Amino acid sequence: MSNAKVYVNGEFAGEWPYGYASFYIDATKFIKFGEKNLIAVRLDNKEKSSRWYTGAGLYRNVRLVYKNPVHIVKNSLFVTTGQIGNNAAVVRVKLELSKPEGAAKVEHKILDNLGNVAAFKELSNPVEPAQINLPNPKLWDTKTPNLYTLQTSVFDGSGNLLDRLDTRFGVRSLKFSRDGGFELNGNKTKIQGVCMHHDLGPIGAATNVRALKRQLGILKQMGCNAIRTSHNPPSPELLDLCDEMGFLVQDEAFDEWRYAKCENGYNKIFDKWAEKDLSAFVRRDRNHPCVFMWSIGNEVNDQHYADGAATARFLKSIVYREDGTRPVTSGLNSLEAAFTKSKLAQELDIVGVNYQTKLYREYADKYPNMIFHGSETASTISSRGAYYFPVKRAVDPFRGDYQASSYDLETASWGQTPDEEFAALDSNPSFLGEFVWTGFDYLGEPSPYNPGTPARSSFFGIVDLAGMKKDRFYLYQACWNPDVKVLHVLPHWNWPDRLGQCVPVHCYTNYDKVELFVNGKSMGVRARNAGRDGYNGRYRLVWDDVVYQPGEIKVVALDKDNKALQEKTVKTSGVPSKLRLTADRDKFDADPKELIFVQIDVLDKDGNFCPRANSFMFVEVNGAGKLRALCNADPTDQTGFSSNYMKSFNGKLLAVIEPSNTPGEITVEAYGMSLVPSKIKLSTGAPEK
Repeated sequence: MSNAKVYVNGEFAGEWPYGYASFYIDATKFIKFGEKNLIAVRLDNKEKSSRWYTGAGLYRNVRLVYKNPVHIVKNSLFVTTGQIGNNAAVVRVKLELSKPEGAAKVEHKILDNLGNVAAFKELSNPVEPAQINLPNPKLWDTKTPNLYTLQTSVFDGSGNLLDRLDTRFGVRSLKFSRDGGFELNGNKTKIQGVCMHHDLGPIGAATNVRALKRQLGILKQMGCNAIRTSHNPPSPELLDLCDEMGFLVQDEAFDEWRYAKCENGYNKIFDKWAEKDLSAFVRRDRNHPCVFMWSIGNEVNDQHYADGAATARFLKSIVYREDGTRPVTSGLNSLEAAFTKSKLAQELDIVGVNYQTKLYREYADKYPNMIFHGSETASTISSRGAYYFPVKRAVDPFRGDYQASSYDLETASWGQTPDEEFAALDSNPSFLGEFVWTGFDYLGEPSPYNPGTPARSSFFGIVDLAGMKKDRFYLYQACWNPDVKVLHVLPHWNWPDRLGQCVPVHCYTNYDKVELFVNGKSMGVRARNAGRDGYNGRYRLVWDDVVYQPGEIKVVALDKDNKALQEKTVKTSGVPSKLRLTADRDKFDADPKELIFVQIDVLDKDGNFCPRANSFMFVEVNGAGKLRALCNADPTDQTGFSSNYMKSFNGKLLAVIEPSNTPGEITVEAYGMSLVPSKIKLSTGAPEK
């Protein structure tokens, strides 16, 4: 990242300026065979090149690949599936060979997830497209992401193996229509997606599979089924995980075209590199079953210029040349300009609408033959566990502590609350769904607290920078995940500064009715879909006249006969006294890449969570591992992530542990002033083969 220049033994071998792009360079002619060789990569990430934190240096994986002179050209092999039905699918394969005259035959084996051969095809013409019948295919979808492996082998005339390539793919069908919406394998599927930047919070921008898997696992719990790779090509590892875990992906290429947003942005290289970048991007990612849309841009300024449509048409033609199986979209933040000034929108297969919910119906009615989706929605802002009064809908609030309220009613000037977006989509069923800005908080863009404030990370995330759930997580879970009965109450109940004053209570739920009790006294029953207080009542129930007194609040979900189904209680806690350490999973490999995430909660002497504790503490790691990072997810905390000390933020702190290569025991200990030291012991074992 970025402006890579590659040198082999001091000689310039090639370059690729787009920092998000995967690329490869043939180093053969620069190699000194039988001698030591030096490969160097020079990187130059210029200032003012991006609107968010990009990271710098070699932040994605680099490989040295040995090949026979006769080999399958990198990213040339393309697998598509069709005619799914009647207990069979047709798998089509195209490829290119570096020297076709040197090969005599190609074999294609399709292996199931157990490694059994499910289908086989042999071709005497090595470059002939293959058509393979796959009986009784197991389909890929978001709930059962079944995968196959195509094993392609190239042989010479003597039967010697020249090259072998394993390509993972899935059997699935995509259909998009104005009336039927989006259908995956014939089943109507609402897009319940989030936008994600590529950084991993406290561990930075470098790709780590374990950290990505943790993020996706949290989003899966919420009911999220789609990721938008805003606003650039993702790491291949992310797409691999989305294939495995069942996420749809809107794969996005650019944040700029010809007209600049940033002084040193992509506009500087568009004319020379756009075709190369987009072609390489599509070729790299087209075999992933998770990819279901190609996005050629986000909020490009070309929307406002007469040549915008021609540029969109140019980019779409490149996508179609490399893959005609998926639609092309783009995120538009000015529908009027995109439809009437540049006519860029008319060049898209699917129109992505960034915000502008009040225009959903108008443009859907005005363009009845076009398909729409919310490519970027909400931009609700909140700080985990922080609540402010009075509780009201607010735009770009500016506070002296540089935080935002977790009542989830505050947004950026262009945004909407989740409730408002739910209402917009409910009243516009022709929209395919939404991608919320954003799934996780990320480094940079701390709107509304920009230059001159201590804020360094965003407030937009449904999940905070440390990967801890904000209240908003449960609001989306109530809407998106019908398999989970949600009953979440907020705020916390530690308000000594508001004794005798109003503290509204909100409940995020997908139960039909909920009753609130304060210290055993009923505050009444609220029913969903009542439209109360302008909050819609879809998944948010409100008691706005509750007077604070210490003790407890309890919400009880009721059935139609007012019998209790579930209850949740929040108690007033005492002073911070001790700590609770919890690891993110039970089994750990002895591998530095297999990071362990340990959450540290501040408790009172009785074990109650202390929601306002900003306790200074140290974290020590001993044994077969080391401390990689700390993160409290406070957007204003300037303490370095690599420090071994940090304050908790509203009662929570995350420690990221890096295991060593040697199996053994890791001890993680946390302690601080007036806090009883607490520890957790973790055992790492040899990775499974």
